[in-house]
Amino acid sequence: MDTRQADRFVGAKWDDDIVPQLVEYIRIPNKSPMFDADWVANGHMERAVELMSDWARAQAIAGMSLEVVRLEGRTPVIFIEIPAANGGSDDDCVLLYGHLDKQPEMTGWDDDLGPWKPVLRDGKLYGRGGADDGYAIYGSLTAILALHEQGLPHARCVVLIEACEESGSYDLPAYVDHLAERIGKPSLVVCLDSGCGNYDQLWCTTSLRGLTGGNLSVKVLDEGVHSGDASGVVPSSFRLLRQLLSRIEDERSGRILLEGLHAEIPAERLEQARRVADVLDVAVYDKFPMTGALRPMFPQDADEKPSEDLSELVLNRTWRPALSVTGIDGMPPLQSAGNVLRPHTAVKLSLRLPPTVDGKRAGELLQQALLADPPNGATVTLVLEKAATGWNAPTMSPWLTRAIEDASQAFFHKPAMYMGEGGSIPFMGMLGEKFPGAQFMITGVLGPHSNAHGPNEFLHIEMGKRVTSCVAKVIADHHHAGQRGETRGIAVSADSGTRHGDHGCC
Repeated sequence: MDTRQADRFVGAKWDDDIVPQLVEYIRIPNKSPMFDADWVANGHMERAVELMSDWARAQAIAGMSLEVVRLEGRTPVIFIEIPAANGGSDDDCVLLYGHLDKQPEMTGWDDDLGPWKPVLRDGKLYGRGGADDGYAIYGSLTAILALHEQGLPHARCVVLIEACEESGSYDLPAYVDHLAERIGKPSLVVCLDSGCGNYDQLWCTTSLRGLTGGNLSVKVLDEGVHSGDASGVVPSSFRLLRQLLSRIEDERSGRILLEGLHAEIPAERLEQARRVADVLDVAVYDKFPMTGALRPMFPQDADEKPSEDLSELVLNRTWRPALSVTGIDGMPPLQSAGNVLRPHTAVKLSLRLPPTVDGKRAGELLQQALLADPPNGATVTLVLEKAATGWNAPTMSPWLTRAIEDASQAFFHKPAMYMGEGGSIPFMGMLGEKFPGAQFMITGVLGPHSNAHGPNEFLHIEMGKRVTSCVAKVIADHHHAGQRGETRGIAVSADSGTRHGDHGCC
């Protein structure tokens, strides 16, 4: 590959074509089904599918076929097949993955920004979904176009874009089964839905946390009553809920108290966390818009003195369980809160899990802890909404290690970095089970201050360009590794269920 030529081609494609497409995509409020129950009637998802499909069909890729696959009662999937080119193998396959559904609006956007208002400023494209994950289909096809522009060989490629990821990808297993014969057996999976520690080098994801949680409700009355009359007699639903949460979380340190939700951290991940801390320094935490004198959640020693080891924050975010309360019900806004002892309090719990903790079992432990022996005999319910197991990458293949390092050096002029992510991508675990011979390159553009899911979300355009070029380079190197017989065949560890061997993931 002529990397300078690839860099020019990809940069021009982004400036002239991809960014204008993403501007139009951001305008579409195609929220994931969990956040828009009437998504079919509202038609926003269909608009996003049409926008991307029309663009993809217009690309000059010989032999490419595109189908919007629709299973009854499910969100659609864009499925693209591209035959091998320039001497590549149709017997091998590269699967490129992304999603087009979005998180809801969220409050707190700057006055001149908004979730459905695309704004270009200082090399960033603001608005919901551009980086998470609207750019994926554009970056995937542009990477392949960059290879064709130079006449470089590549294996058969499949691009799969789902519309349910932000709701937990509950539709995806049905599509993977439905499309199994057409997908084939990929030896390389490229996922463009992850994060980066900075915008200066290529970052690959080594693990993803799992997730469990749902709606916890405490009810004490059938209707609200005068607080002066009832307080001291009727227990507060808020106090009882707080009491329940203390069963699972230490309110002083944030440590999760259920030992079954913790996992041993592999030595390789400990060393990677130390390297990340060395490279990022205080950017490990100051990328977040923390207010005032707020301090990060460093672990405390026996004397309750916080550590100052930045690698501990990396591990907190990637390999330790953590609880967030992401919603609340039963409380009126302050301006309309009267002297009433409220009948109930409900919260939405989002409990992130270490990569190797089983999501279903974690949900069961949560139910056992919160529903047993209700305080004061209150009516306590927990409706679980999520139970996703995370993912931990096995040892990387030597060819993939070289390819990723060469790509980072070629387009960033710095070494590649490896880090776990605190979020979840359910598709990765599914693919690991469906295609045990596949290797993974999980990367993305969600770096410091990009604020996915929150206000002022943005796509770092230069990062998008360079990641696209890196994907092209790795796909090209995948062809050469295939010719050497290096892209197939791994061993499976029966005791852990984790893939091991010469061919793994990043």
